[in-house]
Amino acid sequence: MSKLSFDQMLDAGVHFGHLKRKWNPSMAPYIFEEKKGIHIIDLNKTIVCLDQASAAMKQIAKSGKKILFVATKKQAKDIVANKIKNINMPFVTERWSGGMLTNFQTTRKSIRKMTTIDKMKSDGTWDTLNKREKLFKTRQREKLEKTFGSISDMTRQPAAIFIVDILKEHIALAEARRLNIPTFAMVDTNSNPKLVDFPIPSNDDASKSISMIMDEVCSAIQEGLEERKFLKDNPEKAKAKEEAPKTEAKEEAPKAEAKEEAPKAETEEEASKAEAKDETPKAAAKKTEKKPAAKKPAAKKVAAKKPAAKKTATADAEKAK
Repeated sequence: MSKLSFDQMLDAGVHFGHLKRKWNPSMAPYIFEEKKGIHIIDLNKTIVCLDQASAAMKQIAKSGKKILFVATKKQAKDIVANKIKNINMPFVTERWSGGMLTNFQTTRKSIRKMTTIDKMKSDGTWDTLNKREKLFKTRQREKLEKTFGSISDMTRQPAAIFIVDILKEHIALAEARRLNIPTFAMVDTNSNPKLVDFPIPSNDDASKSISMIMDEVCSAIQEGLEERKFLKDNPEKAKAKEEAPKTEAKEEAPKAEAKEEAPKAETEEEASKAEAKDETPKAAAKKTEKKPAAKKPAAKKVAAKKPAAKKTATADAEKAK
């Protein structure tokens, strides 16, 4: 659950969106109401989306993978740079050079140029260069440091990318989507949340709002890194955690079998009771069938007496003659 409260987000202005005429219809599910021509973001949904994004980023950090943060707008660049340095993740705050992800090999070449210049200073070859070459190399180094300095430790493509304002960083978003990299982003009312895997509906223009969301995200990543470090330092506990679900599954299996057998036994008992009930009417029917069979001989006796009556009647007639 998010540590941020509803009142804290209200104070930071996370709920303020853009003008009504600038809205994106895809943001309709995240908009609470329209007030004085400005859309108001539903903060309840913001908290839910922030929890989902934080949980996903925590798992990525726990697995030891990198998350690239992109924020080149004035309000966000300093905030993002200061927050991300503490968790040792790559970030881009100056300019997104086209093809930074899709043409990552060329990006790595530029980073290698920067490292070779640093080696020249440490090897002593720097002193052999003339003044003009030194000036050229220093300028080249500064330019590369400004663009690629924050991603120099990123030896492979990131596992995820976090963007502040997807309209401004549309090139970065397009590259991430092309490479099927999971995307996290702060999405305002003028943006399309369907382009992002984990959208966080919030105000991406106010510095307080950006700072608050970044604090929550960074704390989730920090927790993931700490858990990874703990599991590395204590491999026995890590194994125990991995084996715990397996043992629970093994213990639950016989219980599930017993639960399955119990209804079977109940159904068998019910079937036997039903059979007994069915047999009782059959026995009663047999008894009723036997009773008329006993009366039949009595009817035959009556039929046998009739000829005797006829004989007496003929005898009386003869006497009368």
